[in-house]
Amino acid sequence: MESTSYWNGGNSYKLGQDDGEVLPKKADVVVIGGGYTGLSAARTLAQSNIDVVVLERNTIGWGASSRNAGMTGCGLKLGAPTIFKRYGQEIGTAFWQLSLDALELIKELVNQEGIACDWQQNGDLGVAYKASHYDDLRDRVEWHEKYLGHQLHLISPVDIQAEIGSEVYYGGVIGGHGAGLHPVKLVHGLAQKAQQYGARLFEKAGALKIEKNGSGYLLQTARGSIGADNIIVATNGYTDRLVSGLKSKIIPVGSYSIVTEPLAEELQKKISPNGRGFWDSKWFLNYFRLTPDGRMLWGGRNNLSTDLDLAQSARILQSQMVRAFPELAGIPVTHTWTGQLGLTFDLLPHIGQIDGIYYAFGYGGHGLHTALYAGREIAFLLTGHKSSSLFMEIPHQTYFFYRDKPWFMPLAVQYYRLKDWFS
Repeated sequence: MESTSYWNGGNSYKLGQDDGEVLPKKADVVVIGGGYTGLSAARTLAQSNIDVVVLERNTIGWGASSRNAGMTGCGLKLGAPTIFKRYGQEIGTAFWQLSLDALELIKELVNQEGIACDWQQNGDLGVAYKASHYDDLRDRVEWHEKYLGHQLHLISPVDIQAEIGSEVYYGGVIGGHGAGLHPVKLVHGLAQKAQQYGARLFEKAGALKIEKNGSGYLLQTARGSIGADNIIVATNGYTDRLVSGLKSKIIPVGSYSIVTEPLAEELQKKISPNGRGFWDSKWFLNYFRLTPDGRMLWGGRNNLSTDLDLAQSARILQSQMVRAFPELAGIPVTHTWTGQLGLTFDLLPHIGQIDGIYYAFGYGGHGLHTALYAGREIAFLLTGHKSSSLFMEIPHQTYFFYRDKPWFMPLAVQYYRLKDWFS
């Protein structure tokens, strides 16, 4: 069992430049972070002939961009009904449309840019983990139809096994926007496109210090110094204290995954007859799908920490998987890994500025589409295509008790476990 992301196997990306290449003395924009957000910003800026440099501390796509489940769809981490209650119908509807636009951006990358990333849009199925959760799913269907004109399809407990080969769930809801892809192929394809448009990408070039330098900035990095007129911080769950005041806005949360050996075709068809992605209704949810080569990928939050032992994580996740699919009990697990997603206190993505430095983060596990969108949004702001963004206009809530270490997370874990227990 390998303690590394399954998606990285055999999918290395060459930057097309010498590893020893010296950083340029200056760029119009320097992007810190070589994942979906940073590369999306770099691609869009380079398309407008902006001189942009991307600095990645490790290798391109090293973080959550290569460690997620490759599942996407519509919506944000914070549910649409809660957004409507908090911000009103007009802004709530705008957030919903934003999420649909974000999904269209992936389709643009696939269909117009030609990024081959095993894209399949077969919808997703949310399954009721308890009988009491089925009513919540029914309410979800009715609310989406009434306020968004969005069609979801309720699946009764009697009919659920036509959609998933498991006997442990109590009905479900199908969303037609759900899709699956290969996340590493996407992030590598995005890097290639950014380079083709003129962006320069540097690996092993973590930013160490930022100093104000006249009307611009001077960055000290692991590969030398570089000046910039503008800086974008695109580090999400891996955000550190490089920019004062930024760390307190984002909470790193660990998400854990395993994959099995490839399953027999007959078993694949039984488990996922319609090729959908799945998620369950727990607060401590599990998400799962078949990979393009027929493995079962099973993921979840475990205990929200970022440093759970990966062998222990594999045991927990495998137990959950076998509960749902007993026939997988004898199938070996080949990979166990983790990645860090970023949460904000209001559970919405944020775009903003600190001392003139742009940042975008806080996708809450919905980063496949929203990270790409947020990166493009910042680029549009810098090029003048937009004057603002919804992610900028909402308050970016912080609390006095959090500055660096999320010491309160064990309390949150107990709270959400109790909610799962009593729901």
